[in-house]
Amino acid sequence: MRRVSPSLRLLLPVVVLSCLALPARAADLDGAVLSPLWGVPFAGILLSIALVPLLAPRFWHHHFGKVAAGWGLVFIVPFAAVFGLHAALANALHALLAEYIPFIALVGALYIVAGGICVRGNLQGSPRLNTGILALGTLLASLMGTTGAAMLLIRPLLRANDNRKHVAHVVVFFIFLVANAGGALTPLGDPPLFLGFLKGVDFFWTLRNILPETLFMWGALLAIFYLIDRHYYLHKEENLPAAADPTPATRGIVLEGKVNLLLLLAIIGLVLMSGLWKPGIAFDVMGTEVALPALVRDVLLVAVALASLLLTPHAARAGNEFGWEPILEVGKLFAGIFLTIIPVIAMLKAGTQGPFAAVLHAVSDAGGQPIDSMYFWATGVLSSFLDNAPTYLVFFNTAGGDAATLMTRDASTLAAISAGAVFMGANTYIGNAPNLMVKAIAESRGVRMPGFFGFMAWSVCFLVPLFLVMTLIFFHV
Repeated sequence: MRRVSPSLRLLLPVVVLSCLALPARAADLDGAVLSPLWGVPFAGILLSIALVPLLAPRFWHHHFGKVAAGWGLVFIVPFAAVFGLHAALANALHALLAEYIPFIALVGALYIVAGGICVRGNLQGSPRLNTGILALGTLLASLMGTTGAAMLLIRPLLRANDNRKHVAHVVVFFIFLVANAGGALTPLGDPPLFLGFLKGVDFFWTLRNILPETLFMWGALLAIFYLIDRHYYLHKEENLPAAADPTPATRGIVLEGKVNLLLLLAIIGLVLMSGLWKPGIAFDVMGTEVALPALVRDVLLVAVALASLLLTPHAARAGNEFGWEPILEVGKLFAGIFLTIIPVIAMLKAGTQGPFAAVLHAVSDAGGQPIDSMYFWATGVLSSFLDNAPTYLVFFNTAGGDAATLMTRDASTLAAISAGAVFMGANTYIGNAPNLMVKAIAESRGVRMPGFFGFMAWSVCFLVPLFLVMTLIFFHV
């Protein structure tokens, strides 16, 4: 039987849901009448992402898509039985068109385009050079996404340090900065912020509102890294003969697949266009409103990805060891996440009338006003152990879910939610998708990375104190 290409396999859940939803019309879901038990499938898929790779890694590697589909069925089948097929299909279609397709189109385009830029050459991994690479990746992350920047620079960084004995700390701080904190300034940077953008948050809102917090994190982490790397370099390393370097030093760096730099600019332009162009035209697709700018953006993002696949030299992707598995995993898992989160969002939108009233009380004072420090830590802690994108969505809706209000009257609360989701995704390997991807690449190059709890020890020592300082400086207690 003919094998289905990876790109088509990624689109199968989309096609199936679209076909199933043909007879449906959108229907509002009243979260006040729902039981908290409807949140079990959402909790189940997130806990599966957190625990199954640790407890049964081989099973997860081969069956993560089935696990995600299973939790989706655990939600959608009983939901259809209780509320009717009409309501089930209408809500599934809304999640597909309003959230999943825009999300996977952007993440997929960034992954494919960044995977076509190969950085060849080798420099020597001194503390100054390593800090420079981390700083460059941190800046690039808000322009090309944490996934794109991490995939672009992790291999050159590892080559630069392949003659050093102590490299794990370099990768740990690379995860802290490039794979997480670097994506804090634009919706392109990190999936949580892109979900906020889809909900109506202005493209430049985070740049204007969490720039001080972001610069604090960047500066502190880069300074700490330089001191640690300098200590290892001067006191822990033994000078190895030049012949021991698996990749001899070169005079410079060569970029292959340069056409993808233009395609990255095209992605940035498309996202900006969808936020700034307001023609007032929308299409009612079986009850779900699809705005013309969003439709144009997503179609052209797919076109950009296809152009990258056609125009990139094979040697560039081969040099990056480009593969489809990481983006397929993201596509399958998030299809399940966006489906199972439907009742959770509805219950949160019900506010104090819904079953999650206790959550609202925990992050609000006696007068019902949001407590920014609680939003920062609640969003961050859950982002550490679950995925930060749906966690952001949960607390975005907990805070009211209205982008116009959150950007103005409750701007400090939205800043706390944004900072918690982006920065604390670095607390564990499972907090943000690029974390595990970077870890896997480093281990494939022979770096002995810390385990799950070992990595947490690094984050507790260096990230948590910074978060405490950030709370005192930026978020009222």
